[in-house]
Amino acid sequence: MRTRPHCETWLKRPPRATVTRKLRPWLTDPASLTARIRARCERFSVKVLRQRLALPHRDEATLLGLRRGELAWLREVLLVADGVPVVFARSLLPRANVRGAWNLFHGIGARPLGAALFADPAISRRALTCACLDRRDARYHLAATAVAPRALPPRLWARRSLFRLHGRALLVSETFLPTILELPE
Repeated sequence: MRTRPHCETWLKRPPRATVTRKLRPWLTDPASLTARIRARCERFSVKVLRQRLALPHRDEATLLGLRRGELAWLREVLLVADGVPVVFARSLLPRANVRGAWNLFHGIGARPLGAALFADPAISRRALTCACLDRRDARYHLAATAVAPRALPPRLWARRSLFRLHGRALLVSETFLPTILELPE
């Protein structure tokens, strides 16, 4: 398995030729993903997989303005709708940003990060970008491990964006599992 992404190109819009009509709104809706999932299920929960200092992938470090080898605070979770994982989410915060502006990140536990991000009007969000992750991408393998023994298709679509608070960045990436399409519209 590669330790860095195969393709470091994230797109401004999902290509119509390769993204289904049903998946497109999940990739492009700039509102809270947590709220969107909650509206389509009876029980929503967050399963925390990891929360620790870690080395971000090269493209993540670049977006966050980190130097090569600089650690960031990592949080990986599954968003679960009615007992079924529907999204693998990965959030990265530069270590220097954990205190002060992004203090909420440190003690969030199993609460949804999205609810906190959209509740604070001082937090701004940059435009969403998306990418198709496959087995050559380390993030694909992270999602696959998180839902094992469930098998995943050869490709998964993901989206990400930077959130800013007082000039300090937080990167949130959300990889959509095939089960997201089973939620009611």
